[in-house]
Amino acid sequence: MATESRKQYLFVSDFDQTLTFNDTGYVLSEMVGISVSEFERKAKGMAKLNLVQQGAELSYLLLHDPTFHSKVRREHLFQVGKLIRLKENIKQVYEILDRKIDGFHFDFYVLSASPVEVIQSALEGIVPQDHIFGTEFKYTEAGEIESLVRATAGYGKVARLEHLIKEHGIPADHVVYVGDGSSDIHVMLQVNHSDGFTIAVSESKLVARIAKRTVLSDNALPTLVPILEDIAGWQRPQIRQLFESYGFLVQGWDRVQTDWVTLRPSGESAAKEAPVVAHPDASVDRAPTAASVA
Repeated sequence: MATESRKQYLFVSDFDQTLTFNDTGYVLSEMVGISVSEFERKAKGMAKLNLVQQGAELSYLLLHDPTFHSKVRREHLFQVGKLIRLKENIKQVYEILDRKIDGFHFDFYVLSASPVEVIQSALEGIVPQDHIFGTEFKYTEAGEIESLVRATAGYGKVARLEHLIKEHGIPADHVVYVGDGSSDIHVMLQVNHSDGFTIAVSESKLVARIAKRTVLSDNALPTLVPILEDIAGWQRPQIRQLFESYGFLVQGWDRVQTDWVTLRPSGESAAKEAPVVAHPDASVDRAPTAASVA
């Protein structure tokens, strides 16, 4: 089918914990001899103080922390990319989105707060470099980080996404965004506001409350399920057939509704019991439908 007759969409994905199993900061710390506990302590400290935008903690450390700044060079970022454990079948997802869904074409992009060198190295031969946007640094001739050029974190993701929408000339409601954590909240809210489609790939309540669908799997292919169902209008037998054509049988496909409930005693019960509760007010948080495909 000619490209001109297909509906054009953007498929935009986060990197750490969305396309991968591990976090760039942890892998980089271990590689250059910095303990994971030290990285966690510093990253959590910045997050608690709201010192940087969510997701930009590693970039701040690389630029300003004496330990990270003295040990990490540009070559290390490329090396870390090769150590990152990717979810299986990302290349197949790219291929399916590109030309395997009749009547649709999805341009696959990656937006992440991780250094762009890490992402490009990890996804080499899978996603074109010009479809990858991460945090960019300026380096000295010796490869030492000199300054920050651009951070793709928080509202930085929103700005980059808006640029891609204008560049491709597509409607804002033709955007699919996939993410896993707090650094994806701003861009997910923006996509939802424009009637786009958001997918969470973790059980984090922060994103599960916002995303229109949640998919939990250690394989990248199931991320396509909400797109095939809700956008392309495919039925389950057709989706199963597609997965089988790539050598996968759908062993389990469970859709559940998740309620998070916090209760506190009231009235006479409160007077009889010690008020040991985690939160001052009762709350019921209802998550979006979650599809789990093993």
